[in-house]
Amino acid sequence: MSNSLFDQVQSIQQDIANTSLDNLEALEAFRIKLLGSKNILKPLFAEIRNIEPARRKEFGLLINEVKSQAEEKYQALQKELAGVQQDQHTIDVTAPGEPVYPGARHPIAITLNRIIEIFAKIGFNVAYDREIEDDWHNFTSMNTPEDHPARDMQDTFYLKDSSQYLLRTHTSSVQSRVMTKTQPPIRIIAPGRVFRNETISARSHCQFHQVEGLYVDKGVSFKDMKQTLYYYAQEQYGKDVKIRLRPSFFPFTEPSAEMDVYWGLNNEHDYRITKGTGWLEILGCGMVDPNVLESCGIDSEKYTGFAFGMGIERQAMLKYKISDIRYLFENDVRFLNQFTSAL
Repeated sequence: MSNSLFDQVQSIQQDIANTSLDNLEALEAFRIKLLGSKNILKPLFAEIRNIEPARRKEFGLLINEVKSQAEEKYQALQKELAGVQQDQHTIDVTAPGEPVYPGARHPIAITLNRIIEIFAKIGFNVAYDREIEDDWHNFTSMNTPEDHPARDMQDTFYLKDSSQYLLRTHTSSVQSRVMTKTQPPIRIIAPGRVFRNETISARSHCQFHQVEGLYVDKGVSFKDMKQTLYYYAQEQYGKDVKIRLRPSFFPFTEPSAEMDVYWGLNNEHDYRITKGTGWLEILGCGMVDPNVLESCGIDSEKYTGFAFGMGIERQAMLKYKISDIRYLFENDVRFLNQFTSAL
C-alpha cells in the first residue's frame, strides 16, 4: 500500500515537471487540478495516517514538495503566457492607438518664461537661491532698519523658535547673495517664490512669485533704468505702450519709483483694475542705495546700480484676465486645461 501511494505522488510530480501550456484556459485547468479547493493532492494528504509509521515523515515531505512544485509551476506558466499575450499585442498594427492627452504649462510658468526671455536678450543672467533665508540677507543687507514694519511677525514667516531664519519675503535676498560673492559688473534677474503672512483673498496670497532685477556697474544712471524698463514694457505689452514713473519709497533704493503702464479704459474690466484711471502699476524700481552696496562689499564711490521687482501673478492675471489669484494655486484641472495651447 505504501509503495503504491509513493508511486502515485511521484507520478504527479513527473506530470508537473513535463507540463507545457499554450493558453489561459489550460492554465486555469492546471490550477484547479493541482491547487484548487478539490485538487488531486488533498486525498493523498488524508492517506498519511495509512502509511507505516517509519515512512510517514518521508511521505509528508514528498507530498508537500509536490504541492510547492505545483505552485511554482503555475506561477512560471502564468508569467510565460502573460509575455506571449503582451507580444501578441505589440504586433497588432490594426489596434487603435492610445489617446494622447497634451499637458499644459501653468500660467505662472508661461509668464515667467516670457519675462526671462525678454531680459535675456539684453544680457541679464538668471540667478536662483534658497527660499529659507537668514535675517541679514533678507533684511539687514537690504538696508531695512530694525524697526521697519516688514520685520514684523505679522508680515514675515519666521521659523519656529528662531528669530534669525525665515521664509524669504522677496527675492532681493538673491541679489545680496550675488553681490557678496561677485564684483561688478553684475546684471541679473532673480525669479522665485516668496512668502508673506497675509490674509488669502481674491487679490492676495501668503505665497506668490517675484522677478527682481539688478544691474551694478560703473556709471549706471536712473536714465539707464528707465530705458531698460521701457524696453521691457514694449516687449511685454506692445511697441505703442505708454509708461510713467511715480516717486515711491523702498528701503534698498534711493531714489525709488513705481512704474505704471497705460492699460486703457476700453471696457468695464479696464475701469475696475485701473480704478478708473487707465494706469496700472506693474513694478517697483530705483537706484540701489549706497548702503546696500557697501554692506555687500561693493565700493559705492566707484559703482552705482539700479534694481526693480515685479509680481509674476499680477502679470499673469493681467495677461489672461484672471479675476482671482487663488485659481493659480488650487491645481484645478478645469482651470489649467485652458492653457493647453498657450506658449
